[in-house]
Amino acid sequence: MTERGVIIQSTGSWYEVRTDHGEQVSCRLRGQFRIKGIKTTNPVVVGDHVVFEMEKDGTGYITELLPRKNYIDRKSTNLSKISHIIAANIDHALLVVTLKEPRTSLGFIDRFLVAAEGFRIPSYLIFNKIDIYSTEEKKEIERLRAIYESIGYPTLCTSTVTGEGIPELKKLMSGAVSLFSGHSGVGKSALINAIDPSLNLKTGSISDYHNKGKHTTTFASMVQVGDGFIIDTPGIKEFGLIQYKPEEIRDYFPEIRQYNNLCRFNNCSHTHEPGCRVQEALEQGKIATHRYENYLNILHDNDMNLADWQLK
Repeated sequence: MTERGVIIQSTGSWYEVRTDHGEQVSCRLRGQFRIKGIKTTNPVVVGDHVVFEMEKDGTGYITELLPRKNYIDRKSTNLSKISHIIAANIDHALLVVTLKEPRTSLGFIDRFLVAAEGFRIPSYLIFNKIDIYSTEEKKEIERLRAIYESIGYPTLCTSTVTGEGIPELKKLMSGAVSLFSGHSGVGKSALINAIDPSLNLKTGSISDYHNKGKHTTTFASMVQVGDGFIIDTPGIKEFGLIQYKPEEIRDYFPEIRQYNNLCRFNNCSHTHEPGCRVQEALEQGKIATHRYENYLNILHDNDMNLADWQLK
């Protein structure tokens, strides 16, 4: 019997598939499936929609991978392959950030957004733990929100203590596949528990929900939250491993991309050329200084100097 479903967990040789009827089936790949022009370390990933055949013992064999609308990957440690795909078919990426306890640097935020642009995944910034900030810190968050919203990245302030922003976050995630990311300690699991208390995720790692007692550093997992899904994996934090061409980086900063065809030179790098509209916009305050500095550092692959925020 042939059925369709979505991969919700991968552990290497076995894949957990959630069928269109809401059932869960453990599946393997057909032997010949692995060599059909696959140029990555893993032919099927979490988020993939697949066709599989049921076996008499209740397991299944994946026979077909349906077309992906997008995916995220990182460099593979296997030199014989091109990359390692982390997840596929993502509706949007939600980056949870905090000003303190712990602090999320603007350098990390900007590299994450650049990577999401490269993967064609719309992004949102979730400023969490809004209840712990001072008046000055809240002003800084509002300044940052204004900067990022002006270039096309919606933001939301949340608190699991006061409940602020939780209904809006729940609505945002409804009916969607959300890539949920952020540094350890920013409150990802607490946010998910606030949205769906029945999950009762322990603080620390969303991936633990599917992988208690297992080594999970390379395996993504998908958790159903209401009528939506969350994809979480430690690998997402390593977006910086992806290498970009200079012209790609120009395209992945929206406020810079809008000037790409307006400079004196078509191949303007926006770093030193005369007649550069980006440098003019920077001087006029139309481009945030930290964003431009992070553009330069990503352009030169200089993670150590990625610009961070400072309270004014």
